[in-house]
Amino acid sequence: MRREADARTRAARHAGTLGLVLALATLVARADELKPFEASYAWVWHGLTVASTSVKLEHSGGTWSYSSKSEPRGIGRAFSERPRQVSVVQITPQGVHPLSYQAGDGTSSSKRTIDLKYDWSAGRVTGVYEQTAVDLPLTPEVQDDASIQLALMVALLAGRVPDHFSLIDKNSVREYRYAREGEATLDTPLGQVHTIVYRAQKAYSPRITRFWCAPERGYVPMKVEQTKGDDVQWTMRIQGLKRD
Repeated sequence: MRREADARTRAARHAGTLGLVLALATLVARADELKPFEASYAWVWHGLTVASTSVKLEHSGGTWSYSSKSEPRGIGRAFSERPRQVSVVQITPQGVHPLSYQAGDGTSSSKRTIDLKYDWSAGRVTGVYEQTAVDLPLTPEVQDDASIQLALMVALLAGRVPDHFSLIDKNSVREYRYAREGEATLDTPLGQVHTIVYRAQKAYSPRITRFWCAPERGYVPMKVEQTKGDDVQWTMRIQGLKRD
């Protein structure tokens, strides 16, 4: 049961919406056209709706804040976890530079609490990741579970298509590769939406995460799904979207 709870927390954090993995439209927007938005998703775990996830991108002064939170629904109410995360970043000519990242499962336990600080002048990221001390070198590819989503959006809006990012995982990083798989039109509460499908996969992992991203809606994903072989492990489906 605890192993499943850990998996749900990580999935919610990554999917929050795990990864705003975005695709290029026929006309590529400029990076300065990144807009604040709020989106809500239904989260389906092994065929059952267990939570709703809300995602928010905000702009204040010279920084951006990307946050997500999940609330249990249906049988999900049997569990105490209510994952939260927030990443504060700066947008630079080189892309997204995270400044801080905080996350937790919404319980009184500190076992899955994350608190990271990025020092770009010193070239280090330090802090605590689920009770593990973090002290890692910083490169432009290093991101956390929230900032990676914004990093992909900024790169693609600027006409760059990154093929990988390094994601912090405790006191190490994991490299994820991305590839375009095609296009699809989805029936959503927003109507029929044209999307471009991308996949993300960690090296040697059997799990694949796919993102159905809507170019005409700022590349916000309409659907996110993780599979392991033929098994669909979880799916997030758009329920609402408001963009400034």
